Amino acid sequence: MAAAAAAGSAVFPAQRLQVSSRRSAACFSRQQSFPSISIRSAPTKKRFLHLACSAKQDTIDKVCGIVKKQLAVAEGTVVSGETKFADLGADSLDTVEIVMGLEEAFSITVDESSAQEIRTVEDAASLIDKLVTDKDS
Repeated sequence: MAAAAAAGSAVFPAQRLQVSSRRSAACFSRQQSFPSISIRSAPTKKRFLHLACSAKQDTIDKVCGIVKKQLAVAEGTVVSGETKFADLGADSLDTVEIVMGLEEAFSITVDESSAQEIRTVEDAASLIDKLVTDKDS
């Protein structure tokens, strides 16, 4: 089993990565693990893999509910971790309102630079998990 450090950003902090096969891996942060990881080839001339660590499913589900409510999404519209706010018709003001709703629901504070990096439900959920973990530490 190989281990590697994955580079991070404000939304996705650096993680310790354990690769157990060509298609399966586990990603760990200080006090949290993200067992759901997708591995796929990146569309480049060089040989790279794109790795994505998932947030906790319950966080994703709660964020989906908040996004649906904030944007008054039509019943039956599927909102998942991969859903982009823009695809649901959200503009920058809607995104600010979503972030405010998330801050209230999770009792966190999202700084402006991190808020600007949120494009999908997964981005928001991953940031929330990080902020909640940091707050609890």
